[in-house]
Formats: sequence, structure tokens, C-alpha cells
Amino acid sequence: MSSPPPPGQQPSPQQMAAMQQQLALEAQKRGMTPQQFQQWQRQQIENDAKKAGMTFEQYVNKLKQQAYEQHLSQQQQQQQQQQSPPPQAQGQTSQQVPITPGAPDPKALALAKWLRGQDLKSRTCILNGQRKDMFRVKRALRAIQSPAYNKARSKNPLLPAVTNAATASETFKLLPLSLLALRVSKSDPHEGHNHGPSPKAQKRVKGLWNVKIEQQQDISDDLHYVWLYDGPQWKTKLYAAGALVLIMAVVMFPLWPMTLRVGVWYLSMGMLGLIGLFFAMAIFRAILFGVTYFAVPPGLWLYPNLFEDVGFFDSFRPLWGWQEEKKKKGKKNKEGAATTDSKKSSKTAEKAKTTGSAAKATTTAPAPSLKDRDLKPRIEEVEDD
Repeated sequence: MSSPPPPGQQPSPQQMAAMQQQLALEAQKRGMTPQQFQQWQRQQIENDAKKAGMTFEQYVNKLKQQAYEQHLSQQQQQQQQQQSPPPQAQGQTSQQVPITPGAPDPKALALAKWLRGQDLKSRTCILNGQRKDMFRVKRALRAIQSPAYNKARSKNPLLPAVTNAATASETFKLLPLSLLALRVSKSDPHEGHNHGPSPKAQKRVKGLWNVKIEQQQDISDDLHYVWLYDGPQWKTKLYAAGALVLIMAVVMFPLWPMTLRVGVWYLSMGMLGLIGLFFAMAIFRAILFGVTYFAVPPGLWLYPNLFEDVGFFDSFRPLWGWQEEKKKKGKKNKEGAATTDSKKSSKTAEKAKTTGSAAKATTTAPAPSLKDRDLKPRIEEVEDD
């Protein structure tokens, strides 16, 4: 296979012939003519360019640059392998996966649908300002090598056969090749700015990683991949169809039968009555609280949980309740804390006095003389107070 030309350089006749031959083979695989395949491929590239926020020419130049850089890196690796013997592989090695835009492979779609239904312990990350599901490669490889995959493959023949770890990694390669899942790495949202927080002060929040897509789509156990395939969107389509039907029904209200229009009118009047009753009840409970606040303090509330953050039925339970005195409780707590502090301070003062008196007693007591040692002990009677 001929190497891609550098960006800005016209391909040679041999490269043009090789590209035309490859284009004819791809078109034959999809049952199209080369012209139809070129139009379909151009539409796909235009859609990808719109998603990336680029023009068609900018996106094509970017793809050419990536292909050229990938080819250069492959050549450098081949030269390094020829110069030095490859070391013995210990465990699983990462492999480069070239990606070309195009329609997803049916096998890759079947694999993505099955993996999306498995527990890969995915976590939420932020990619280009959007929340995506991220997972580790080793969990996907374990799921592909599990007995559940073999059962699913017996029901769905599109799932590739997996016999060992090598075939499992080859099967996983279908996801990035079809742009259903891509390798990502953690990135700093303040990268390139001087106002970002320092790495020591920045805290890691679970589920809020900012990630970026890596150019080299390697496969290794500890690498992270992000899902670009969201599964079947039948719920979104169903909601959109329901919203469209509702809008059309409202627009075509003059064409409704008379009985339906009269029923809608009564229903709207009933809703307005309920809203008016709600506002009247809110005003009445405020007046009742104002009267009872001075007559019977601390005040009586009708439906005390009406405006609380509770459920619908809990808003109307209980029927009435007294106003809670939160400020007095706070004052009591402050007074209790003050009394405890005063008690502690008095105890410390008493201890200081006793220690001070003991120190004075020890310092003022005279030393016993030799004559006093020979005296007999005397007993003094102390009168009780």
C-alpha cells in the first residue's frame, strides 16, 4: 500500500491509481458505484465537519494531517523494530488502530449494543462540554470473554467469535474503527490559561473528569474509552412524535367537535377555579397567622407544609400547626453554651486558687529544727463549726 502524500502535495500517479482501486473495492462491498460511494462519503465528512465546527476543507486538511502523522509514526516504529529486536511481551501490549470516517460496521454496532447493556462500572465525564459515559478497557475485555457473551452470540450471529485474549482485543478494535467508542485521557480545562487553579489546590470530583480524545487509539487494560454510541433513540423519537401531535391538536382546535370544545372549556374553568381557590387559601392562612400571632402566640398556621419542599399530598398534612420558634432555640443554645463556659471558667479559677494556696503554704512553712524532732506529738481538739 502506497504512503499518503504530505499535506499540500499532490499525489503521484501510482498513489492515485491505488486510491481509485481501493475506492472501487469499498464501493463494491457496499453495493454502490464509485460515484455513489464518493457522494455518500462526502456527505459523511460534511456531517462530521459540522459536528466539529469546521468547514469541509478544514476538516479534510485535518484528516490528511492526521493520516500523514500516523504514517510517519508507523515508519519510525518499523525502523526502531528493525534496529533493535523486540522485547518479549509481558501481558497484553497496546496496538495502534487507524480510523477512517465511514458507516459503522454491523458487527461493531451489535457489539456496542451488547456492551451498553452490560455493567462496565462506567462513570460520567465531560467531553467537549457534554456528559458522556466512560469505562475501562479491561472491564469491556472481561465482558467479551464472559459466558454471557457466548450466550448472546448464539442469539445474534453478528457478534464476532472470541476464543482467547487476542481475539477479544481484536473484537474490541471494532468500536474505535467505527467511531462508536474512542480512547480518552484526563485533561485540564484551564490548560493554556493563567487563571486556572494550582494542581495542589484542585480537588478531584468523582464523575466530573474533563477528558479529551487521544489521537493514538491504543488498547490496554488501564486505558479509558468514552461511549459515542448512545444506543437506539426510540424514546426520543417517540417523545418528539408526541409533542408534534400535541402541537397539531392545539393548532387544529377550531376543527374539533363541539362536544370536545365544550369539555375543554369546562376543564379550563375548573383549573382556573382550583388556582383561584389555592390563592384564596394562601391569603386566608396568612391572615389567620397574623391574627393568632398577636392573640395566641406564637401563631397558628393552616396547612403548615403548604410551601415546603415536600410531596403533593404531604403539603396538605397536617391540617394545622403552631409556628416553630427557631430563634428562641438558638438563644437557648447560646445561653446554655454561656453557662457551661462560665462553669468551666469557675472550676478553673477554683483550681487555680487551691493550687496557689497550696504553693503559699509550702513556701511559708518553716523548716523543722533539731529540737522539734525530739518533742512528743501533741493532739489539738478542733471545735466543729
